[in-house]
Amino acid sequence: MTEPATLYCYEHPNRPTTLRCNNCERPICAASAVRTPTGYRCRDCVRGQQKRFDTAVWYDYLVGLGTTFILSLIVSILIGIISTFVGFFMFFIALAAAGGAGVFIGNLTLRAIQKRRSQPLFLICAAGVILGALPPALFLLTTGNFYALIFLGIYVVVAAPAVYARISGIQLTR
Repeated sequence: MTEPATLYCYEHPNRPTTLRCNNCERPICAASAVRTPTGYRCRDCVRGQQKRFDTAVWYDYLVGLGTTFILSLIVSILIGIISTFVGFFMFFIALAAAGGAGVFIGNLTLRAIQKRRSQPLFLICAAGVILGALPPALFLLTTGNFYALIFLGIYVVVAAPAVYARISGIQLTR
């Protein structure tokens, strides 16, 4: 019986290995291997897979930021106005409305960016929600309406992750 030929990592030619990429079958050492749910892959195969996932074009970042900023600004102004009239029950309204507003903003943003995807795009859209709430927050801070400012903070804490989850496709329930 003959001994199998010794394999060497394609990135580190001086390192012997028995591990292969489960996609392209190239020999890889432990330092070059990337663990995936389906097994170990080389960095080139992982990069190629990520390029297929990132479908956003340059203007999607501007459209996503602008859409979430404007919609969040509108919702923040409404929360600031409503909170001056409702009182303590605004706490419950803010919690309920923030989640719904986040999903609504996320759905409209998905349409605006035509369901293109990219990790930085998801983060920029979530940041747009926070930035849209800043002008009303600064106004409420200067007027001394701290009660409404608390509710605006609840909106931001609930809506920004809801927008991120909606745009990125994260599903909490099936």
